Amino acid sequence: MGEGGFAGKWRKLSGEDNWNSLLEPLDIDLRRYLIFYGERVQANYDTFILDRRSRYTGASKFTKKQFFSRLGLDKGNPIKYNVVKYIYATSTSPTAPQSFLLKSLVKDPYLGQSNWMGYIAVSSEKSKPLLGRRDIVISWRGTIQISEWIENFDFPLKPTTKVFPTSTCALAHSGFLSIYTSSHPNSRFNKTSARDQVVSTIKRLVERYKDEDVSITVIGHSLGGALATLTGGDIAVNGYNKPTSRPNKSFPVTVFAYGNPILGNICLRELLHKQENLHILRTVNMIDFIQFLPPLIGYEHIGHKLVIDTRKSPYLKAIESYAKRHNMEASYLHGLAGSHGVDKEFKLVITRDLALVNKRTNLLKDEYLIPNHWWTQQNKGMVQLSNGSWKLHELKGYPPQNDEIEYDDKDDDDDEDEIEHDDNDDEEEDEIEHDDKDDDDEDEINDDDEEDEIEHDDKDDDDEDEINDDDEEDEIEHDDKDDGEDEDDKDRDEARVQISL
Repeated sequence: MGEGGFAGKWRKLSGEDNWNSLLEPLDIDLRRYLIFYGERVQANYDTFILDRRSRYTGASKFTKKQFFSRLGLDKGNPIKYNVVKYIYATSTSPTAPQSFLLKSLVKDPYLGQSNWMGYIAVSSEKSKPLLGRRDIVISWRGTIQISEWIENFDFPLKPTTKVFPTSTCALAHSGFLSIYTSSHPNSRFNKTSARDQVVSTIKRLVERYKDEDVSITVIGHSLGGALATLTGGDIAVNGYNKPTSRPNKSFPVTVFAYGNPILGNICLRELLHKQENLHILRTVNMIDFIQFLPPLIGYEHIGHKLVIDTRKSPYLKAIESYAKRHNMEASYLHGLAGSHGVDKEFKLVITRDLALVNKRTNLLKDEYLIPNHWWTQQNKGMVQLSNGSWKLHELKGYPPQNDEIEYDDKDDDDDEDEIEHDDNDDEEEDEIEHDDKDDDDEDEINDDDEEDEIEHDDKDDDDEDEINDDDEEDEIEHDDKDDGEDEDDKDRDEARVQISL
């Protein structure tokens, strides 16, 4: 990001004129812009709990207040966002593959049939001069297991009338639709669908900031890119970007999709393309096979296309597997920093730490001396008990789904009273209670911090397409207490565990 931020040309960067003259050659500020939002997509992978042996499989490791700081997106970045909502999804489709929604191996998984699928964030008041407006971001998590996903692309196209009631011909991939629109009345996290969670939050935010310049930016990679396209269309077509008290005012909606599969048919494409305030840009790596899925008659890509190519990067080893070619960090963010198209040499023009390439891969050449898969968890989440034995650290509770929107720009307390709590009347429901702590242990958990770090054991293999025991997501520091708090009376974990990245 340039020193002056994006304020001077944000409308063009967000597609006001459909990125005319910005794509070939790729404008330097658009590169920064796409990397900036792409990093906020990558965050979804870095916080997601992959270990199926955990009771919290499919959840986020970090709370809303800690999200960006714990994922390394605050330091050195003057533009700040605050997560105001977590998005949870489920699927009523009996054939939805586990590559979409990861299921725990334990008998009583905390999220049940739900998964954490992303977040909604709002730029801070102090960031407005750098962004040029108030920015609302909806970020969707992508696919977990690429190999299984490829094998399960037999979903038919289905009508989108749940999303676009007035269109009878618009069809979309049934698996994507199911994740976006499914709910379960007995579910703790999906009494309402992911769509309803997003729409209700966007409506409230649009009303709150109706007197400001506002943008709605929907982002996602892989499956998340398809969901981002569907979400952006939903908001624009149904007018959720318009304040109810000012229906003549419409906030621009921009979709940045990275390596996304094809969402639906030509009728859906035409429906979204004719929306005046909807702009869609999909970035594809020349070597990424996912852009061609599903390989079925009737599917048509939506939006404008930017092609990058990492094959000529002098920093990378040969990329052989589908999963590595699809990797958000190594394939897309690195590619955006240096690709100049298919026919030109790769040259980094954006200063971006090469170490990030190896966050979840082994693709960076050995000469750079960066460990492979360095985004790992110490001891794979195992903590030592007072009797010397070891167990997988677990939590006594987990933040339930909550309709509260947390703002950082309030001038008084009246605004917060306008938010209704639909799911839970407990004002402290987001606090996490650890099963290895006393109630009086205020060093780790307090009301001001809302929720403490969530520590889980999650893994990721070399190709990111299957779960194994070798690669983890996060690091845990163990701070065992020795201060005489009756440790002999406890046969469970008394370690104070804090995630440290």
